[in-house]
Amino acid sequence: MAALTPGSTAPDFTLRTQHGKAVRLSDHREPDGLAVLLVFYPFAFTGVCTAELRALRDVEERLAGGGARLLAVSCDPMHTLRVFADQEGIDFPLLSDFWPHGEVARAYGVFDEEKGCAVRGTFLIDGGGTVRWTVVNSLPDARDVEEYERALAALAPSSPL
Repeated sequence: MAALTPGSTAPDFTLRTQHGKAVRLSDHREPDGLAVLLVFYPFAFTGVCTAELRALRDVEERLAGGGARLLAVSCDPMHTLRVFADQEGIDFPLLSDFWPHGEVARAYGVFDEEKGCAVRGTFLIDGGGTVRWTVVNSLPDARDVEEYERALAALAPSSPL
């Protein structure tokens, strides 16, 4: 498994949110538009994932103010993501890569075939669809939200972050 690296073109996809709405990555590709912070996580309702998504929930407005749209992806079914989002007060899109199982995570090089889930991969994609920054952690290793903010600030130096 080799995750996409900076400079790669981000594979397009269409996945459903926790509310059943289709989200297509290419709909966010505008040269002067917002970047997309694409965050893959293993499973809803697990300790590390819940803590990471709560942290993202708490900084979502700052990320948007810094020029990024947040999309989080797991291989959980859409209905599981709906219950999880409601329980945790998460309003940003939680995308279901349930079927075909892990197809998008595989395209980004962050699917663990043995465990059947995405590893903790994060990709900052600019408005032109190019991966500008990435970090991949193993399943038990949480990511640092401040890293996201630093990467976003580097992408847009005039950002208020």
